[in-house]
Amino acid sequence: MKQRVGLDSALTVLAPVVWGSTYLVTTQLLPPDRPLLAAAVRALPGGLILTLAGRRLPQGHWWWRILVLGALNIGVFFYLLFVAAYHLPGGVAALVGSVQPVFVLLLSALLLRTAIRGWQVWACVLGTAGVGMLVLGPEAGLDTVGVVAGLGGAVCMASGIVLTKHWGRPPGVGLLTFTGWQLAAGGLLIAPVTLLGEGLPDRVTWTNLAGFAYLSLVGALLAYAVWFRGIERLPALTVSLLGFASPLAATILGFLFLREGLTLVQGAGAVAVVTAVLLAQRSTAREARVAQGAAGTPPGSTGAAGTPAGSTGVRPGAPVAAGTPTAAGTPTAAGTAAAAPAPGSPAGSPPATAPAHPVPPPEAGSVHPAPPTTEAGTRPAAHSPRQTTEGEQP
Repeated sequence: MKQRVGLDSALTVLAPVVWGSTYLVTTQLLPPDRPLLAAAVRALPGGLILTLAGRRLPQGHWWWRILVLGALNIGVFFYLLFVAAYHLPGGVAALVGSVQPVFVLLLSALLLRTAIRGWQVWACVLGTAGVGMLVLGPEAGLDTVGVVAGLGGAVCMASGIVLTKHWGRPPGVGLLTFTGWQLAAGGLLIAPVTLLGEGLPDRVTWTNLAGFAYLSLVGALLAYAVWFRGIERLPALTVSLLGFASPLAATILGFLFLREGLTLVQGAGAVAVVTAVLLAQRSTAREARVAQGAAGTPPGSTGAAGTPAGSTGVRPGAPVAAGTPTAAGTPTAAGTAAAAPAPGSPAGSPPATAPAHPVPPPEAGSVHPAPPTTEAGTRPAAHSPRQTTEGEQP
């Protein structure tokens, strides 16, 4: 169980790591001052490719659910993210967005009926503090519009995570098709705003095309498929805490490729972020083991009498004395009561054949209960001819 949770977490964290490279790709490969265009190109092409490849469209109530999920996870979230980036320094915008796990914690308690535990609160606080140490600089400032947009983006993403966990996937729909529906819906929401607010660039270079291809195929198509897989397999808060890896990856990539400085405070922030992620992963694995143990006794364990779980406590093939209860209660392995020798049979003769169905208990007031029948559907043994045992045969 621990290895499975660790593998799912390691695969899911790849999505925030890829998203952490968005800043580097945007500044080095894309046309300048086109954030909404980058968001639209990031979502729409990959969504259309996956939707066409799946050859399926939503049915019934899944139409409005996909519109809601596409808006929360992609469309409205991207728009609010870029509004916050325009009005706040990058570090402040990232810090405001890092409160997302807090909203996930509250929404999970409301919609998923999950209990709020102490380690979850500590992980949220530790991760948010780590992001603050990573990204905040001396130029940090606040702007009301930017802060509101940043908090709105965090609420959108948190709601998208919890609702994706709550609704799941439509029956028979693959993960890639489900991802394509959301990307296409979100991209279609962003496209009109992009055309009205920014327009298209005058010229597009091969470098720009390479950047757009990376954002669409890797940053959206692949990353969101991995992200939604993680939402299905891990608790919602654990997935949200893995999102702390995004500013960590952005800081490391900036240090490696853009020659940005890395201070001791940022190093301490990186340690805090990693600690929060590991705390979530280990706690999730421990709770999964506890839940598995509460669901049933593992194979090979022993019961109260020291016998293996599921055993009748009687050696196979050994006769069962009349009235002797088995390990599972009075029923035998065939689900019937242990049969006593038929009336009239000599001592030492084998017991009569057990009935195929349990004999109902005698009615109240009955002095002598009816003896067991020899076979299902036959008359009781008391009214049948005397049975011939193996010792009486010639």
